[in-house]
Amino acid sequence: MTIALDPKTGRGAEMQPGQILARGVCRHLASHGFSVIEEFVPERGLRVDVMALGPKGEIWIVECKSSRADFQSDQKWEGYLEWCDRYFWAVDLAFPSELLPAESGLIIADGYDAEIVRMSPEDKLAPARRNKLIRKFAVHAARRLHAYRDPDAALAAWG
Repeated sequence: MTIALDPKTGRGAEMQPGQILARGVCRHLASHGFSVIEEFVPERGLRVDVMALGPKGEIWIVECKSSRADFQSDQKWEGYLEWCDRYFWAVDLAFPSELLPAESGLIIADGYDAEIVRMSPEDKLAPARRNKLIRKFAVHAARRLHAYRDPDAALAAWG
C-alpha cells in the first residue's frame, strides 16, 4: 500500500496500483523536460492515465496497466492514438509485457521512477489538434493548481 497526499484535502490517501505506476512515469518524464497531467480527458468519453507535453510541443499518452485483467478490460485504448504523437504502455516488471501491442511504446515503472524500454513510433498530430490539446492541457493544469491551492473556491467554480 502506498499513501500520497490528496491535494484537495491535504490528507493521506491510498493510491491504486495504476496510480503508483503513473507517479513513476510522471517523475521520469518530468526529469526529461515534460509537463505531465494524470487522468486527462482529451475528448468527452476518453480519459488517459498520463498525458505529457514535451519541450518541443510533442504530446505523449501513457496508459498504466497494473495486471493482465486491467489490460484485457481496456477497450478504448486505440481511440487514444489520434490524440498523441506517441503512445506508450506503462507496466511493472511482473507484468507479462508480451501481451502488449508491439507497435506501441513500452515503459517499465514503479512508484518512484520509470524507464522507456521501447520507444513508440511517432505519428504527428495535425497542427489544429495539437493547438487544441495544448490549450486544453494548459487550462486543465491551471485548474488543478487552483484546486490544490484553494479547494473551496475551485469546487464552487468548477463543481
